Amino acid sequence: MDILLTFIGFLFMLVGILGSFLPVLPGPPLSWIGLLLLYLTNAVPNNWLFLGITLAIALMVFTLDYIIPALGTKKFGGSKYGVIGTTLGLLVAIFFPILGIFGIIIWPFVGAIVGELLNKTDSKTAVKAAFGSFLGFLTGTFIKFIVAIIYFGFFIMKAWEYKSTIFTF
Repeated sequence: MDILLTFIGFLFMLVGILGSFLPVLPGPPLSWIGLLLLYLTNAVPNNWLFLGITLAIALMVFTLDYIIPALGTKKFGGSKYGVIGTTLGLLVAIFFPILGIFGIIIWPFVGAIVGELLNKTDSKTAVKAAFGSFLGFLTGTFIKFIVAIIYFGFFIMKAWEYKSTIFTF
């Protein structure tokens, strides 16, 4: 059973790393599930404080990922219409992946511009707000990726530390 939990946990780790780039998948929470599965094995001693702290971080990063692009839009002079446009652009990228992986970058940008133009904002301010949305998206993605990689490092270190116990038959 320990081998199965470790293997499934490893898969969650990989999907969590992918999820840091794909908005459809919540990267850090999936990586945390991988950590949880490793700690549920009989080989690795439970450390509920560690799991609680890493869960809190995963949930915080997950939440911030939805807030940061909107803050970027607002910081660069965007209105609530630009923020709404950014969010709608992100939803278009998720549900209609017309431009593939680049759609995740392009559609929130386009959404912010359209939102600002609908708000009767001049085109220069609209592009500036859209750029803020783009920077916010990149920032959120970078943070999710770093957290997922750190969790993967924790997973590998613990699995390696207890490998002789996990992989006994």
